[in-house]
Amino acid sequence: QVQVVESGGGLVQAGGSLRLSCTASGLSFEHYGMGWFRQAPGKEREGVSCIKWSGGVPYYADSVKGRFTISRDNARNTLYLQMDSLKPEDTAMYYCAVEKRAFRSGGCYIAGPADSAYWGQGTQITVSS
Repeated sequence: QVQVVESGGGLVQAGGSLRLSCTASGLSFEHYGMGWFRQAPGKEREGVSCIKWSGGVPYYADSVKGRFTISRDNARNTLYLQMDSLKPEDTAMYYCAVEKRAFRSGGCYIAGPADSAYWGQGTQITVSS
């Protein structure tokens, strides 16, 4: 049984930092691209960042480029999202997700459940101004 669990959310002031973690169990973590998408009330769901199973250059949404850094530790089955210079518009529920297919070629992009084999319950990030 696959489980995806996010942690690290919370309340932070604008300009602050947070690091999200995501552990995925019940699958060969190192074989899958992993990513984060977010959903804010009244806004469209957005693919935030994604990293391929083979590493390489990650994908970042333009809205977070230069501020967020995605990384993975295959030995710990853990995905991270370091979020710096946070803005109020980053306020959202953040979800960790697993790409649909292992060893997927091409770029990595996860915008929501339609692109995902599994995803977690989400962790809330609230950035105050």
